[in-house]
Amino acid sequence: MKRVGILTSGGDCQGLNAAIRGVAKALYNHYKKNEIKIFGIIDGYRGLIYGEYKEMQESDFSGILTQGGTILGTSRQPFKLMRVIDDENSIDKVKAMKEHYQEMKLDCLVVLGGNGTQKTANLLSQEGLNVVSLPKTIDNDLWGTDVTFGFQSAVDIATNVIDCIHTTATSHGRVFIIECMGHKAGWLTLYAGIAGGADVILIPEIPYDINTVIKTIKNRTKKGKNFSILAVAEGAISKEHAALSKKEKKAAIAEMAYPSVSYKIAHEIEEATGQETRVTVPGHFQRGGSPCPYDRTLSTRLGTAAAKLIIEGNYGNMVAVRGEDIIPVPLSEIAGKLKVVPVDSPVVRSARELGICMGD
Repeated sequence: MKRVGILTSGGDCQGLNAAIRGVAKALYNHYKKNEIKIFGIIDGYRGLIYGEYKEMQESDFSGILTQGGTILGTSRQPFKLMRVIDDENSIDKVKAMKEHYQEMKLDCLVVLGGNGTQKTANLLSQEGLNVVSLPKTIDNDLWGTDVTFGFQSAVDIATNVIDCIHTTATSHGRVFIIECMGHKAGWLTLYAGIAGGADVILIPEIPYDINTVIKTIKNRTKKGKNFSILAVAEGAISKEHAALSKKEKKAAIAEMAYPSVSYKIAHEIEEATGQETRVTVPGHFQRGGSPCPYDRTLSTRLGTAAAKLIIEGNYGNMVAVRGEDIIPVPLSEIAGKLKVVPVDSPVVRSARELGICMGD
């Protein structure tokens, strides 16, 4: 009897259910009915810590391919606190997770998540648990894989927002800033910005000079273009802030008199140009809704690849996309590493060749 636990951790995104379905259906297809049991762990690592899980039925995985969110629920359990004993309940989280893994008599734990999730998956692997993970994040910032599921669906949504903003921007002759998700990596903003025809794209990897941004907008006005569209990552940073130490930077952001960097940029643009400037924040819309066909296919492929590793007993790996292939990558190689946008990447070069201002 093969016993497999599945959990989803961290921020939700499109494709989680499709990936869960891919794992389960491939396992059910390989094993006879009395040879496989799958346990759904509720609300991510929190469920594994507190022993909240349920035995799944084959029917639980039907009809979820197109469904957004996650049927198992999710939560954020910061990796840096995993070995910290809480004063409130005195729970040793790592010990508790191992105990509940053993209580379920699991042969393998399947984990779907982003950077923090993968670090904890690696920790559990090092603690002796059999773990297989899948790369999930709308930020596309997981090391070791060309792409993560959820990314393309989020790009589609952010691009649609920019598309819709174009008509109101042109009608009113305004500057519009669309703030996309991405604290440390600008993949989502970069791709949506190019796809949506943004005039300025600001990402965390390329600190911006507000004077360069203002000059770009003024030049557009001189050419008779009465509107401008800016795609700005929530983690975009000015050259002045980028030059500060980590501690100074954190303090400067905390003291900022605006809800986010986009509102600060909007104020500076309006002050310098006199042009009405508005901010649109799609926020969690970018995580929600049904996965796009690309993500449904990708999630399914990653799910079946994870099932194959379980069948082979090839644990301690994340299934990753490399070119057209999906391959196992050791968790120890990817945990704690961030995949940011190279400043000279072909996509950035393409944006510059189009005349898009990257803020520098």
